[in-house]
Amino acid sequence: MKQLLKKTIYIGLSGLILCSTSCKREFLEPKPLSFYTPEETFSSADGLWATLVACERNMRIETHGDGAPIVTETIYSDIAVSGSTDKPGPAIDLNLVITPDGNLDNIEFENRIGWYWREGYRAIRYANTAITYIDLPQDYASEEERNQLLGSAYFYRAYRYYRLTQQFGDIPLILEEPQGPKLDFYSTKREVILRKMKEDLEFAQEWVPDGGVKGRVTKGAVSHLLTKVNLALGLFDDAIQSATNVINGGTYALMTERFGAYVNDATRNVIWDLHRPENKSLASNREALMLVIDRINIDGNVSGGTRSMRNALPNWGNTGNVTPAGNRATSDQPGAEIDQVTAYGRGIARVRPVWHTQKEIWTDGTDLRHAPGNWMDMEDLVYNAPSLKGKDPYYGKPLQYRNDRGTILTNDTIRNWFSWPHYKLYVEDPQRVTPDGGNSDWYVFRLAETYLLRAEAYFWKGDLASAAADINAVRNRAQATPITAAEVNMATILDERTRELYYEEPRKSELTRIAYIFALTGKVAENGKTYSLETFSRDNYFYDRVMAVSDFYNKGVRTNFGVPYTMSPYHVLWPVPIGAINSNTQGVINQNEGYSGFENNVPPLTEIIEDGHARAAAE
Repeated sequence: MKQLLKKTIYIGLSGLILCSTSCKREFLEPKPLSFYTPEETFSSADGLWATLVACERNMRIETHGDGAPIVTETIYSDIAVSGSTDKPGPAIDLNLVITPDGNLDNIEFENRIGWYWREGYRAIRYANTAITYIDLPQDYASEEERNQLLGSAYFYRAYRYYRLTQQFGDIPLILEEPQGPKLDFYSTKREVILRKMKEDLEFAQEWVPDGGVKGRVTKGAVSHLLTKVNLALGLFDDAIQSATNVINGGTYALMTERFGAYVNDATRNVIWDLHRPENKSLASNREALMLVIDRINIDGNVSGGTRSMRNALPNWGNTGNVTPAGNRATSDQPGAEIDQVTAYGRGIARVRPVWHTQKEIWTDGTDLRHAPGNWMDMEDLVYNAPSLKGKDPYYGKPLQYRNDRGTILTNDTIRNWFSWPHYKLYVEDPQRVTPDGGNSDWYVFRLAETYLLRAEAYFWKGDLASAAADINAVRNRAQATPITAAEVNMATILDERTRELYYEEPRKSELTRIAYIFALTGKVAENGKTYSLETFSRDNYFYDRVMAVSDFYNKGVRTNFGVPYTMSPYHVLWPVPIGAINSNTQGVINQNEGYSGFENNVPPLTEIIEDGHARAAAE
């Protein structure tokens, strides 16, 4: 019975949501023919490797599918907002909608906070299974294989704990597979969790190799994640070293020359090559540290591809755009004489970049990331509705935002009109009549980010010359003008991350991590302010950065339904789902400040004891 419970009841903290104290006892009783024994399942190395395949799938579905969770990470940050103005549901008014007992996992509302909690702990469960039974198989090819598998499991667990601690702060720490149902979780201090993850990643860095099967953990990915953990802990020298291990390790390099499927297309450039689905997992692509693999008919693929164009392009092909003559302007139907939907894809603007992302950061006219063919402005589209031909003189001419009288020619300036990085979001979609983003491998970690992480570590240490050199390594590849040491501050680094990593990085998590470091160090930000951990949820760099660059949140902007874009400082951390708190009847999972239930918190656990659990320092 005990072994059955390990499989059917414990599913991370999502188990606390699914089974409250009202569960009847017979629900817990084993049924014949349903026994699960690790001695059989994990008696071979292949059995344990299979548990990590589940971790790989868990990682893939963050960036793939309609309303992919990465949308939430993007729009609840400084670089974008929700463009779903056609209905009142999406979490646009964050002050009203993001609550512990609200709908925290709804694709149509573009709120996947609950997904991150549930799937984060589900992935931790998968990794803990491999860790718990690591010495059960007797058929390892060598001690090296055993340690590689263990190091890979450590990576997946650390990846999720890193993300969860940036999203939710202090959370329960689970380091082994429980031997039965558990309802006595307590929150553990964020720094304690991260120190344990650092220890595990340092082991993994030694044993996980580079190369091998695409989609598996690499040494480069381990060191990259370790760099983020080191930064989050304020260990800047360690962060520089772990990043340098990747940059100078001889395996990886920024892609500066043309390569892959489009190498003979003179109209394209290396930025285009880098983000082509066909090129991401090529052996010649030395920039990819960690990938998720997504192909048509791949096992466990239920996302239907990236849906990247649907998620992040404007709703350009609807009836809301008209020509200066007053006729319907654009058509997103394939096969038209001017077929724009096949060339660019169809979007519904789940992600709508702010003005800063679209325009303000692109002052350098030589930057390949913003070059024609890579970057799309609305004026690059033309009036292509078939009904216009022969009737409207604007047929085939570029779209206009206003007519000669100054009248705006779209009925929704939020959803229907904005710029986007075509090179990154365009994914051919042969399985759909109207393409919105087909199957594609996707970067989890890429060397360009490693350079920007090391630049950040140098910034925290005050070595602005070294920070500028690392930023310029990324800018030089894009043929952008180098910056000087005097120009380096956190805003500079964040702007470069926007140019390089838009819709690729989990922006909310990374911005919260940076806000933590400002509070930890007391370093003066570019806005002249200092911050502290004591007032983190009331006054933080995350909120101030969003207010500085967003032209939506708290600016009086409303959707067509009259919904205002609002945000508060406490949104630096997300609410812990109320179901997880209420189901945990024998312990206390803390709520974050600013949300209902915070008043019931108890001091978080601060030490890890020998059996792998955390405890309070006074115990």
